[in-house]
Amino acid sequence: MQDGRFAGHAAFRCGGTFDALAARTQTPHILNMLKFTPILIALLYAFGLYHFSAWRTRRELDARSSELADPALQPMLSRMARALDIPRIRVHIYEIDPVNGLAAPDGRIFITRGFYNRFRSGDVTAEELASVIAHELGHVALGHTRRRMIDFSGQNALRTALAMVLSRFLPGIGAWIANMLTTLLAARLSRGDEYEADAYAAALLTKAGLGTAPQISLFQKLEALTQSNNGAMPAWLMSHPKTDQRIAALEKLTARWQA
Repeated sequence: MQDGRFAGHAAFRCGGTFDALAARTQTPHILNMLKFTPILIALLYAFGLYHFSAWRTRRELDARSSELADPALQPMLSRMARALDIPRIRVHIYEIDPVNGLAAPDGRIFITRGFYNRFRSGDVTAEELASVIAHELGHVALGHTRRRMIDFSGQNALRTALAMVLSRFLPGIGAWIANMLTTLLAARLSRGDEYEADAYAAALLTKAGLGTAPQISLFQKLEALTQSNNGAMPAWLMSHPKTDQRIAALEKLTARWQA
């Protein structure tokens, strides 16, 4: 009888010891999983943000744009289309006032109403506006538009993850540091894309017989065209290379092609 009680007591103690050991064994795994929680959250956030941003951008552009049909621009578009060996180049007017051009993730090219009005008023020539369209075609051809959407989502995810991690060690300023680092990264990537799109546009315009002169002349007047009423720096300048550097790069390309 005593042996039975002892055996039962021993089994109970062994079972309790086994449960304790199992709990201690599982604890490191749980802690390791918790370490990766910010990364998992950031990845899920990036995935959701990418699809939401693409949907919102498409809906906005569909609602506020129409295809451009201007006989004064058609000769330039036809020359570039022939250079690309495609039937035609479609351009859309995006109904906003700021002077800008953009390429959508789905490959469509847009000129803002403000930019088109500058052309209509004579501030911008047809060749200069064609250089903007060539630049945006470069973003599409080089895959910048889709990559930028992914980069935007990824940078926001990185910002979230960094803020979570840094805030543990630097409460109060961790989120600020994460935002500054990701902003600098985004600006660097964007400037690289702009140089590549400039070079693509220069090659296309040269092949179409327009040369790089329209690009250079537009750059020389672009800051004045995009200057806001209160004198603040235009937003696009923060993510674009300096104008004189872009002009110098184009002049270097032109000299190399003419050598």
